[in-house]
Formats: sequence, structure tokens, C-alpha cells
Amino acid sequence: MSRHLSGIQPSGLPHLGNYFGAIAQHVEVSKTADPAQRDALFFIADLHALTSLHDRVALEENVRSIAATYLALGLDVERAVFFRQSDIPEVTELMWLLMTVTGMGLLERAHSYKDKTARGLHPNVGLFTYPILMAADIVIYDADVVPVGHDQIQHVEMAQDMVTHFNTAFTGEYLRRPEWKLSKTPKVPGKDGAKMSKSYGNDIWIFEEGKALKKSVNGIVTDSRAPEEPKDPDGINAYAILELFLDEAARADWRTRIAKGGVGYGHLKGAIIEQMDARFGGARGAYTELMKSASGQRRLEDALARGASLARPLAKATLARCFDAVGMGNAATRLRRG
Repeated sequence: MSRHLSGIQPSGLPHLGNYFGAIAQHVEVSKTADPAQRDALFFIADLHALTSLHDRVALEENVRSIAATYLALGLDVERAVFFRQSDIPEVTELMWLLMTVTGMGLLERAHSYKDKTARGLHPNVGLFTYPILMAADIVIYDADVVPVGHDQIQHVEMAQDMVTHFNTAFTGEYLRRPEWKLSKTPKVPGKDGAKMSKSYGNDIWIFEEGKALKKSVNGIVTDSRAPEEPKDPDGINAYAILELFLDEAARADWRTRIAKGGVGYGHLKGAIIEQMDARFGGARGAYTELMKSASGQRRLEDALARGASLARPLAKATLARCFDAVGMGNAATRLRRG
């Protein structure tokens, strides 16, 4: 059995990058997950969000939005374990144990930290130690496989290093080494061609509709070439977004037409809107019901609470092993009793 684990940060409304990079695969995996083995765990990383979001109302709303998105799109919460990160307090205790065996140099080499500071984000200690919390997230559930995008590969490799350091320091196999796996769509371009990200303001919300959707899609950056001019499909950002929705035959058809000439950027943007309506239109109502109605919000909380009740025993077992390893058997005993 391989146990898959993945988290998504509640930093705003879920966009196409979240969907194609993670959510779509998570929903697919949930349909064949084995509930007895708890081989598919997906969590909302609200603790991670605190490194940049200090607005209580916004955080609560973002967590609900992520949960509602997953359920509206069909995540099977009876088969997969779906929960809120902060509902598992053991993860921060394991984080501390990992911090005591992790060198400063490892964290200073983190690409995401250097990228964010280069973009002008004032670093806090949480941002600097983000990879340790991510490592704790992964290893506390004995995860074997962690699907990630290109930008997260290094974090899983850092988790591997921390596992090695901990097991070596305390001479035993207490933590399982995780392996990364690239998601089917490891990088989704945003409206400006860079990676789609809410923090960069180049995202498209998956449940946008009507005039708001048209305005958002029209914000995709293009050049001044005329429709009749032949173009290289690989150099067109609007096509890069459109092809995410297409099967192989449709991609080949669009590429031929673009290269031949006669396809304008307005055609591509219109096709994106059509694809979004077709893909997400049926789930928009379910999303709104989950977000706005009292019964919908109870359903969200029940799903997250159920997931936490399944995930927490796994976390307790791992933390108990680690407490034993470091010589805190009294803490391990308390965990077992709890």
C-alpha cells in the first residue's frame, strides 16, 4: 500500500492553477481510495497560511472556500481523508522535534523563501521555517508519495533530509522517508505567463461566471498580432491556458489552426470561457449552497471533523514513536492514553 498525501493552502479563492495542479487529481484519487487503509489524505494548510495572512475573517472564509470547492467538485470524503491542518495539534509538536535536528543552512537554501524575499515579501520566522512544518505534515502520517509541482520538489527533498537526520540522531527507523511525484500539470500559467498565483494577481477563479469571468479572461496578456497572422501556439499564453481543458485531438486541431493563421486572441479567450462554463458550471450552484446556507456550512464542518478524527490517530502514533525515540516516554504514554 502507498499512502498519498497532499495539502492546499487557503490563501484565497481556488484558481485554475489549484484545480489543474492539485484539486482535479485529488478528486480523482478519492474515488478509488481505500477507506480502511487511509491511503489518500488531503488537508487544508491553514497553519501555513499564517505566514502571510493575518486576517481572521479572511482565513476562516478561505478555509470554507477550499472545503466547499473540493466537495462541490466531487471529492469522496467517505473514501479519502479530508481535514483541516490545525485540527491535528500533533503536527506542530513533531515540527519542534524536527527543528532540533535541522541545520540553518538547509532552510537558507530553500528556493521558495529566496523567491518570496526577492519579490519584496518581508520574511518572518514562520516563512523561514515553512519547510519544517511541511515536513512534519508529510511524515506524521507515514506518507509514501507526495504529489507536487516543480516548485515544491525541494521541500519534499528537505523533508527526506530531516527524516534521515532524525533517524540517524536517535539511531532508529522512526520516520518514513517520503517520495515526491510530479502532478499531471506541475505548472499552470497565469494571465501574464508566469506561474498562476493569487499572490501575483494573475489567477482566474474556477467558479467565476458571467461578466466577471469575461473580464478576468480578457485580462490574459496578449500582443498586437492580427487574427489572420500565423502564430506559434507555444508562444501564446491564452492557448497555454486553453489547452489545459482540451483532449489530445482538440489540442492538435487548435494548434494547426493557430499555426495556419485565422485564429485571433479573442477566439482563444472565448473558447476558455466556454470550457470553464462546461467544466465548472454544474458545480457552481453546489459551491454557493455550501458557502451560503447553514446546512451547507454544517456539511463542510462535518466533513472536516470526520477527516480529522481519522487522521489524528495516525499522527498520534507517529508522535508517540518520536517521543519515545528522544527519551520523552512520559509524553508518549500520555499520547497513547489520549
